[in-house]
Amino acid sequence: MKRIHLLFLSLFFAFQSINAQDVVQSEVSASNYPQPPDVLQKDSVLVAHGHTRKDPYFWMRLTDEQKLETPPDEQTQRVLDYLNAENEYTQTVMADTEDLQEKLYKEIVGRIKQTDESVPYFKNGYWYYTRYEEGKEYPIYARKKGTMDAKEEILINANERAAGHDYYNVTGLEVSPDNKILAFGEDTLSRRVYHIQFLNLETGELLDDKLENTTGGGAWANDNKTFFYTTKNKVSLLSEKIYRHTLGEDHAEDELVYHEKDPSFYIGVGKSKSDEYIMIFTGSTLTSDYHILKADDPNGDFKQFTPREEGLEYSIDHYEDKFYVVTNLDAKNFRLMETPEGATAKQNWKEVIPHRENVLLQGIEVFDNYLVVNERGNALTHLRIIDQKTGEEHYLEFEEPAYVAFLSVNPEFNTNKLRYMYSSFTTPISTIEYNMETGEKDILKVQEVVGGHDPSDYVTERFFAEARDGVKVPVTVVYKKTTEKSADTPLLLYAYGSYGSSTDPYFNSARLSLLDRGFIFATAHVRGGQEMGREWYEEGKMFKKKNTFNDFIDVADHLIKNNYTSADHLYAQGGSAGGLLMGAVANMAPEKFNGIIAGVPFVDVISTMMDETIPLTTNEFDEWGNPKNKASYDYMLSYSPYDNVTEKEYPHMLVTTGLFDSQVQYWEPAKWVAKLRDKKTGDSLLLLDTNMEAGHGGASGRFERFKEVALEYAFLLKLEGMVEN
Repeated sequence: MKRIHLLFLSLFFAFQSINAQDVVQSEVSASNYPQPPDVLQKDSVLVAHGHTRKDPYFWMRLTDEQKLETPPDEQTQRVLDYLNAENEYTQTVMADTEDLQEKLYKEIVGRIKQTDESVPYFKNGYWYYTRYEEGKEYPIYARKKGTMDAKEEILINANERAAGHDYYNVTGLEVSPDNKILAFGEDTLSRRVYHIQFLNLETGELLDDKLENTTGGGAWANDNKTFFYTTKNKVSLLSEKIYRHTLGEDHAEDELVYHEKDPSFYIGVGKSKSDEYIMIFTGSTLTSDYHILKADDPNGDFKQFTPREEGLEYSIDHYEDKFYVVTNLDAKNFRLMETPEGATAKQNWKEVIPHRENVLLQGIEVFDNYLVVNERGNALTHLRIIDQKTGEEHYLEFEEPAYVAFLSVNPEFNTNKLRYMYSSFTTPISTIEYNMETGEKDILKVQEVVGGHDPSDYVTERFFAEARDGVKVPVTVVYKKTTEKSADTPLLLYAYGSYGSSTDPYFNSARLSLLDRGFIFATAHVRGGQEMGREWYEEGKMFKKKNTFNDFIDVADHLIKNNYTSADHLYAQGGSAGGLLMGAVANMAPEKFNGIIAGVPFVDVISTMMDETIPLTTNEFDEWGNPKNKASYDYMLSYSPYDNVTEKEYPHMLVTTGLFDSQVQYWEPAKWVAKLRDKKTGDSLLLLDTNMEAGHGGASGRFERFKEVALEYAFLLKLEGMVEN
């Protein structure tokens, strides 16, 4: 690892001691750069519930067909010209950081072990693993028969498959039960729409079968020729149909086996760990539904596990003659039930692990003799081991104040060994094998940080900040031991806070480039996630969404009051739904932050949620509300970042997006930036960076994406007056 020189550290702290922020404010201002791009304003009148909105940038919307049309039509050309002009403006403003960006990129990539390999796992007679070769952007998926000393068989070399594509992603690799055919999905546009192909692993030849417009994954029946897969609505990209395909037969003749007609539900199909069942999952924000079919009967009819019931959530695991059911039935934080294989309806479920008020039961892993329970309590993850014969149980012990531990790949039932992953802000991701019988631990792999990494050089803290309504919000902080907490210390505060997705303290080697330069990094575990249990999620969605924004602002206040930083050196970052958080915070408390990074931000809440042709919209009415209902419309309108831009001073802002983003359409951040340019006062920087080839996840490839990270870090360092020569 490249480390910052002690001389530079001393100069850095000396620079801060002579009021670095004064220098930043005098040097980093929009007036020092050419004028930003002009953009056409063309009012569209949007009326709902007797309320009128005028949107001067509604015209920016393009369809996928327009984006790909050659030559582009007039509207498309106007949009592309605007996005390219913004990119050029960003490059102009950030020109003085080009060397820094290159240095950051080389630092970050330099910490990654280029020739690397995952820990192999054993399934159905083969050891499977993924490896990377030096200088290559994409993984190689491989296996060895019986022993790791056997000859390697390459399943997919994604580097070869990616040739000629600006974007490439392979997913859903599934090997047939007889180990002879590989199914895999590919996306070359970054819209998360995959075609599935089949590879003969004995001859290395691709079969003629090609399944279009899919989610990428699927499940093999036990006859080795029947494959179940999910297709998407071609307009909304909603997963809605499941088909049965027989190898060698015309794709157009595939049989529809399930059609989800409720557009608020996602669907998918997979196979049980026991390999005995094909399972169709369909679920909305609040409701789950499963349909099952014996994998030995591929032409049979799927059976509903239990009648669909609004508000009933559950997941299932098959073992021997029964199913385990993790459910919220009379249990907000979920409990574990079991039911006979032949009687799966809800009235037959019997309790195995009861509900607990302060512990969220997230999932299980079933073995012949043991049951492993994945739990979350007090903003930490826990792994609970239960001996199914004796009933004795214990928890794995972890010593750090903040960490994450989660289940890894465990395909076998007949073993006493559990694979799990462990990490923290200071500890690289580790793969550990735990003997559930003897208690012995074997560390199979620790993520290598090239150049070396000593966790003891860094400090992690976990504390709780009091929100305005008295709720205690968990906060995790990491910084280098040599960094002094003070009003002059730069701090980057990150959060997500939506969909019940918990933001855990994973190690990130790229982050060292900020920590080694004197930054503090903090995560606010705001409501809307699930860090403190299911209630934590429910208190941060629908008509309580503003708790997410208030929590973030109140954590910022706590950090300032406790002398971790000051408003002059405090920065905020979030992406996607976390970008919505950034937009709301920018409107609600711009004075508390010197800069904000909003990645692929969901900021045009009303217009997006009013349009059911846009991907994700109908699935998320129970997350945000349906604005076709007046109460939801009014509440969403009160915080929607785009609709609440006003004439005020905003922090410095860097906004990123991808032209082919299917999750948050590019026009949301583009419109938001245009409106901010028109309305904002003051002299802060406002930059838009659009990846013209990528989608929601940014650039594909192992290393290419770090160029975007380097830009973000350079933006922060520029604002801190720390642009290195």
